[in-house]
Amino acid sequence: MAFLGSAVRRVVSAVRPSLSPLSRASTRSYSSEPTKEKNVPYAKTLKQDEGASIGPTKPLPRSADVVVIGGGSLGCQTVYHLAKMGMTNVVLLERDRLTAGTTWHTAGLLWQLRPSDVEVELLAHTRNVISKDLEEETGLHTGWIQNGGLFIASNKQRLDEYKRLMSLGKVYGIESHVLSPAETKDLYPLMNVNDLYGTLYVPKDGTMDPAGTCTTLTRAASARGATVIENCPVTGIKVHTDDLGVKRIKAVETAHGTIETPCVVNCAGVWATKLGDMAGVKVPLIAMHHAYVVTERIEGIQNMPNVRDHDASVYLRLQGDALSVGGYEQNPIFWDEVSDKFAFSLFDLDWDVFMQHIEGAINRVPVLEQTGIKSTVCGPESFTADHKPLMGEAPEVRGFFLGCGFNSAGMMLGGGCGRELAHWIIHGRPEKDMYGYDIRCNVNYKYNDLLGKEYTFGFPPHHDVIKSECLTCRHGVAVFDMSYFGKFYLTGPDAKKAADWLFTADVNKKPGSTVYTCMLNKRGGAEADLTVSRLEPGAASLPLAPESNGDAYYLAIGGGVAEHNWNHIRTVLQDEGFKCQLTDHSEDMGMISIQGPKSRDVLQEVLDTDLSNEAFPFSTHKVVSAAGHQVNNDFIKSGDFTLERMGVTYKAKAHLKSPFDPENKRVKGIYA
Repeated sequence: MAFLGSAVRRVVSAVRPSLSPLSRASTRSYSSEPTKEKNVPYAKTLKQDEGASIGPTKPLPRSADVVVIGGGSLGCQTVYHLAKMGMTNVVLLERDRLTAGTTWHTAGLLWQLRPSDVEVELLAHTRNVISKDLEEETGLHTGWIQNGGLFIASNKQRLDEYKRLMSLGKVYGIESHVLSPAETKDLYPLMNVNDLYGTLYVPKDGTMDPAGTCTTLTRAASARGATVIENCPVTGIKVHTDDLGVKRIKAVETAHGTIETPCVVNCAGVWATKLGDMAGVKVPLIAMHHAYVVTERIEGIQNMPNVRDHDASVYLRLQGDALSVGGYEQNPIFWDEVSDKFAFSLFDLDWDVFMQHIEGAINRVPVLEQTGIKSTVCGPESFTADHKPLMGEAPEVRGFFLGCGFNSAGMMLGGGCGRELAHWIIHGRPEKDMYGYDIRCNVNYKYNDLLGKEYTFGFPPHHDVIKSECLTCRHGVAVFDMSYFGKFYLTGPDAKKAADWLFTADVNKKPGSTVYTCMLNKRGGAEADLTVSRLEPGAASLPLAPESNGDAYYLAIGGGVAEHNWNHIRTVLQDEGFKCQLTDHSEDMGMISIQGPKSRDVLQEVLDTDLSNEAFPFSTHKVVSAAGHQVNNDFIKSGDFTLERMGVTYKAKAHLKSPFDPENKRVKGIYA
């Protein structure tokens, strides 16, 4: 028998214990005008059910309103909530058996408190579904165990975080208690509390059973009319282009037939990237090995709460009279070549990587050093760069939704996210603020990286610098580089109709006006706030602005939400049929903001134009250059231009239209 303590010593001496794995348990524009595993000796595949090779468990329908692909936690929760919301012509396709990919080996922990209020609400719904709703609807027990949860604070900053979580929990009616080391010892006698500042105890946290939960979810969904089909791998996804040039989902292909559908939901876990490739959708997640070990029986561990030590990156899950010990490594093993044949399967555990969790676990519960290891579990999990799930409609293809990349929290967040995803599909948007999970959010938000170095519950390291800047802006003048903002142009015959639909304020003031407004979504909620400037009709008067003979608008949108807002506006133009062109010049244009009571004085020094309050009132804009000339056609024609190439300067001429085929005749086949 191997012991946890001896495992640590053996790893240090570079000797691996022989343990068997657990058996089965740039500028863009939108116009409405038309297996051998890397770093692993080998992967072990467990024996499949006899029925796995005989084809689908049910006949495939010819069509469906929605096809959910993937029978894990998210797929089962999504089809359940779709059916519960009244959409019954729904099909779930699972390539093997329910939970066969990653869900079957999940630890199943549910912690009710997280720093985000939205996530607290999502977790609360998951808990309600598995502990109450499903049993009331089906009469079946999901396997939910309410044994409580305990967060470990080994420093003051961590304890401060837990105190804030306790306050947040009170708003949502979640019982929690900050315990002293002595109180923690009374609750969990086997725990070492000598190095603790305190703990956060949540009595109604608990443990989920993946198989029991998913089975009950699909039974409840089937009772409402949904169809669940196992042993049916997807081989392709058909996409068509409509009359407006928009790509849309058309059908799902399998070896056993094709299902016509306008909507596909990608809940394929680590296989989600391959599924996305079938539709031309990029799914930015990676597959990693994730592991835990199951101990032999531990006297006195019965009924103890689950434990999470964030600083040691380890968790201890109660498993009857034993513990599951796992965590998250800083040096994980990637699964680069994801196998389609991998079902109810495990990898060999790499003890060199896993060792850090054992040390943290033994420090927290010393009895583990002399406790035997009954089995190991090392399976694949999907992770994303920002540790947030991928949800919502893909920007590349309408009707292709994502519910994947849950960073080993698919069971815990499944209920809440399954409901939001169902609402998204039916109503066009989620009920809650899911921006952080939305696949359409910015992929490279550098400001987040900078903020990450400043996060603190007290004053940040550069507080004095920030104070000085704020006072300077309040009493003098400050210049802000806001070039990270999104910069869009909205033009075309229906630009005014689109603006009236999108924005809460009346942006149709006289040309030259700038209006601060909110942008609405389809359900009347606020999508974003931005400024909208109405432009002069005719030739372009702003840099890179498209020429427009009618209404034209310049939109300045916060950089952190620019990608999300671009997709929202584009979706509205498509769905409402507005004949407009939306052009993105975010990367091509800069933006400087001069603020403070002396801002006009500074501008007046460099611009030869009247900037008094009478000539340049609040909520207006001016198009000027630095000699004070308006940037119009005459100004461009009167300028002298040169180009330099490899050190040689050439005289150049500016053209308002392309000098080559200015009337676009050659595109139409007219070469005369």
